[in-house]
Order: sequence, then C-alpha cells, then structure tokens
Amino acid sequence: MLAFKFAYKNLIGAGLRTWLNVSVLSFAFVVIVFYNGMLDGWNRQGRSDTVAWETGNGQYWHPLYDRYDPFSLQDAHAAITSEAEKLVKENQLTPMLITQATAYPQGRMLNVMLRGIDPNQKILLIPSASLNPQNGEIPALIGKRMAESAHLKKGDHVLIRWRDINGTFDAREVLIIDIFKSNVPTVDVNQVYIPLTTLQEMTGMKKEATLLVAAATLNNTGIKGWAFKDTKFLLKDFDEMINAKKGGSRILYLLLLSIALLAIFDTQVLSIFRRQKEIGTYIALGMTRAQVIRLFTVEGSAHSILALILGSLYGIPLMLFINNYGIPMPKSADQAGVAISEKIIPFYSFGMLVSTILLVVISATIVSYFPTRRISKMKPTDALKGKIQ
Repeated sequence: MLAFKFAYKNLIGAGLRTWLNVSVLSFAFVVIVFYNGMLDGWNRQGRSDTVAWETGNGQYWHPLYDRYDPFSLQDAHAAITSEAEKLVKENQLTPMLITQATAYPQGRMLNVMLRGIDPNQKILLIPSASLNPQNGEIPALIGKRMAESAHLKKGDHVLIRWRDINGTFDAREVLIIDIFKSNVPTVDVNQVYIPLTTLQEMTGMKKEATLLVAAATLNNTGIKGWAFKDTKFLLKDFDEMINAKKGGSRILYLLLLSIALLAIFDTQVLSIFRRQKEIGTYIALGMTRAQVIRLFTVEGSAHSILALILGSLYGIPLMLFINNYGIPMPKSADQAGVAISEKIIPFYSFGMLVSTILLVVISATIVSYFPTRRISKMKPTDALKGKIQ
C-alpha cells in the first residue's frame, strides 16, 4: 500500500511529464480497442450475412463439385435422393443447380453462373419468391452489382446461352423480374437465378442438383452420395482474411505501444538518475533493495492505470457514438469481393477488452522494471552522495 502512495505522490509531482506519457499510452489503448472492435464487428456481420444469404447452416455438395473450378459443374450434379427430397419438403434443405452460362446484355458478352433455386425456399434470404411464371417467359433474379455491371434493370430481357447435359448449346431470353441488394458479393456478382425446375428442364438434369443448402434447424446426419461441408469450411476464406487483417493491425499496435512504452522507459531512467539521493535515503531508513525496486516499478506501471482511466473518459463516449451510427464504408468496398455492409458496427467483447487491458498494464510494468534493476547495484553511501554508478 505504501508503494502505491509513494507512486501516486511522485507521479502527480512529475506534472506535465506524467500526463504526456499517460496521454500517449491512453491513445494507444483506445486505438487497439477500436480497431479490434471494428474487425470483430466486421467478422460478426460478414459471417452472419454469408450464412443468411449463401451458406445456410452448411451444405451438401456433389462429390465432384469445386466452387473454385467452374469446369467441374459439367459433371457435378446428381439426382436428389428420396431422403433428401423428404427434407426439402420439410424446409430443412433447399436444392440448387448450378451451370455455366453466357449472358448477352445489350449485345455484350458476360460469363455468368446460372443458378436454379426453388421459389418456395425459406432457408436463404435470396428473394426467390419473385421467380413466378411470367406468361411463358423465364423469370430471372439478379443482384444490384450484377445489374450495374451489365447495365440491366427490372423488366429488361437478356439472352442467356448455356450447355445442357449432353454438351449441346442452347439459348433463350430471360426476363429480369427483380433486383435484390445483398452485402455478400458471391451471391450477386455474375450470378443469375431462375426457377430450379426451369433450369433442370433446360439442361436435361431433371430432379437433379449441384448442392443442398441446410437450414439452421437441421442436424447433420449425412446424406448418402453427398459430401457435407460445415460453416467452418464454407467460411474458411473469410476467416483467413479477417485473421490476416488482425495480423497486419498488430504492426500498428506495436508502433503505438512502443512509442508510449519508450516514453515510460525514458522517464524511469531519468527518474532513477535524478533521485539517487532519495533511493539512498530509502535504503538507509531500512528499506530493502527489493522494496525500492518494487516502489519504482509500481510508479512506472501506474502510468498504465492512469492511461486506462484517461482512455475510458474519452474512449467510452467515442465508442458509444460509433456504435450508434456505425462506421460507413466507401462504395469501392463492394469491389473487395468479401461480405461487407454499408456500415460496420464494432463489437467489443469482454475477452478482447480484458486482453487489451492486460497487454497495456503488463507491458508498462515490464518496461518500468528493467531500469530499476540498476538500484540493486547501488551502494547507499554513494547514492546519498549522488554519485553515479
């Protein structure tokens, strides 16, 4: 307790030097919390949106299907088994048939993925209910990004060419019945959705599918002939990108924290140099060298406590403001190819806050301790005389 009283007295007595150190360290603390909160918020939003729009609670893939290889689509299809058909009727699964196609909007050529989806499905947020028969025309659904890149709008007709199960090319016009907006570019960019049964007839793949999307209420029991892919596998690329972002951000943390800790280190060195007589007096009055070292270490580490208090004073209102209004993302973020909303709402987990606080306190304590080791080599008589060892 005595060490804390001395530490408080000496820190307040140091005046401006103390508050400069505390201000820099508090800024580093707030930046670390803010940036981690932003990445965690993006991670939560991105994962939630991707599950809701694309992956569901997992997917059953045809064994030959490879989402990175469009040429695998020619053979990656199979009949929906009776077991799977039963789950489809119970709204536990929704089948999707995927094939390569070419669209010709306004005389231009655009490679697209033609996706057959059940208009009655409720598992994904894709507004497939709008894919109703249109007087003999094929209704098609596209995303906002696709509409902008192809210069298409609701009510337009566009020619689509595809290859059927026998490898024969065929072409028909589709009617753009609706345009949806999604934060997940992989369900939007170069994707055209038409009714599942229509695509099955067009390709000669009746009652077949490429993959089956699982509902959140479905327990994975396995479906013969289909390979189950859980959300961990399906979101692997997104998770790796977030981890890479966090890795890169650590460089920023290191620089900010190093500047603050260097200031504390210099302050400790200067303090020990200028207060040698005081140190000698402490030892002469009966304090052990270990107690004096502890006193100066506590004094240095107290910078981190003051920094946490100061950081909270301006950091908490700032974080609350950002949480209310979000962090707006530029329009160019749509071109990043990853799930990202127009505004990111940061998420500050208890574990992240505790780990950041411990990082700041422990780091400040360590850099405060190293200069104090010199005290153990001091002779009380020389220290009282102000002699430098």
